[in-house]
Amino acid sequence: MIRTPSRPVRVGVALVGVAGALSLAGCGATADTGAGQTDAGAGSGSTSADGYADGTYTAEGSYATPESVETVTVTLTLAEDVVTEVEVTGNPQARESEQYQSQFIGGIKNEVVGKSLDEVSVSRVSGSSLTSGGFMQAVELIKAEAAA
Repeated sequence: MIRTPSRPVRVGVALVGVAGALSLAGCGATADTGAGQTDAGAGSGSTSADGYADGTYTAEGSYATPESVETVTVTLTLAEDVVTEVEVTGNPQARESEQYQSQFIGGIKNEVVGKSLDEVSVSRVSGSSLTSGGFMQAVELIKAEAAA
């Protein structure tokens, strides 16, 4: 008879793996603020208490599914602390993840464009709830990178 670990052991091992992946995910944030950047705090349109530098920022976020750990790459363009453009690129490892990431990518623009970066908060977009976790992780990295 082959013994397999009990469910609590498998869940614990999975959580340790996810925690490790999440801690490493923060190592990949990059920013491309471009030439001719203006001081975000100089205008009266700044809505953030801290203020964010105008520019385009990219970060990666990850999230766990029952089958795998998935990642999404998020690119936000900011002008006077407001999200003016969003692009999300998925890299699905499982077929079901591909479907949910696609739904999320199709609906995210309506949820974040035109909002202050500090107001961006999503939990479910177009029926996809897990992808939101990776997206919000990337947004937090972008906030840290863009902080003026």
